[in-house]
Amino acid sequence: MKTTTLGRGGPKITQFGLGAMSFAGAYGGTTQEKSNAVLDAAFDAGVTHLDTANIYGEGRSEEIIGAWLKDRPGMRDNWVIATKAGIVGAPERRFNNEGDYLEAELDGSLARLGIDHVDLFYVHRREAKIPIEDVAGSLGRLVKKGKIKAIGFSEIAPTSLRAAHGEHPVAAVQSEYSLATRACELGLVQTCAELGVTLVAFSPVGRSFLTDAPFTRGALDEIPFLNGNPRFQEPNYSANLEAVKPFLALARKMGEPAAALAVAWTRAKGDHVVPIPGTKSVPHLAELIRGAELELSEDDVAAIEAALPLGWAHGDRYNEYQWFGPEKYG
Repeated sequence: MKTTTLGRGGPKITQFGLGAMSFAGAYGGTTQEKSNAVLDAAFDAGVTHLDTANIYGEGRSEEIIGAWLKDRPGMRDNWVIATKAGIVGAPERRFNNEGDYLEAELDGSLARLGIDHVDLFYVHRREAKIPIEDVAGSLGRLVKKGKIKAIGFSEIAPTSLRAAHGEHPVAAVQSEYSLATRACELGLVQTCAELGVTLVAFSPVGRSFLTDAPFTRGALDEIPFLNGNPRFQEPNYSANLEAVKPFLALARKMGEPAAALAVAWTRAKGDHVVPIPGTKSVPHLAELIRGAELELSEDDVAAIEAALPLGWAHGDRYNEYQWFGPEKYG
């Protein structure tokens, strides 16, 4: 499995990470045992990057990972672990980037994970009223305390990244990036490459549209986050299922799972781009990991982009409520 570094001069990681939002039931119910099986399979395949957040299931994702680590003494050293804070979920969704708050939330994450530091700590959403340089400075103080090894941000604009990076080196920016969501190409992919920042790409399989088994309408009834998403509401849902057919046909022609092709395409966008798909299923994980092993030629990339050209997706990637927080640019 190909490796890269987490930020300029950072630790070596696989150019593929495991996103842990699914462990908290965000895409349907799961269990500790099923999550353990996914984590075991990822470790056996050589994956070294694990990405979670305190908001996932109100800490449940971190608790699952912590329990898994506790039952496997010595396993922590095999992983580069990232978590996030900054979203206040109750009673009303808002953001808090104050230094004391972020440190307190980090302490809670460390307790749930059962570890003394994380390798990467992101601000999950930017609080606009606080200059991002100040936030980067607060995170830098956590580096000095030894609680984190590197700092990151999620869903920020290239200009914000430059400002934060000028205050303290930013190791990673996390953003949605896939064949279905390509806004990152309007400056974020390029700025990350210029500054030596890793672009951590979440939802690289388009929240299931870029797989051989997209969520059915019945399944969506159990997944509130997607059921309210414009791309999964009619008539967009049916239109998107139709639009991906050329891509699915191309994957079959190439003899690869569609999910593998989607992950491999994301990786092909730069050595600094690290997709972090999530799953509750070991067989689906195998398809995703195949994308971490698959190296695409220029002709392969061109064929994929011909099958799914820019702007093919019907509906916005977020609804109005979900757009509260991510910075728009371009």
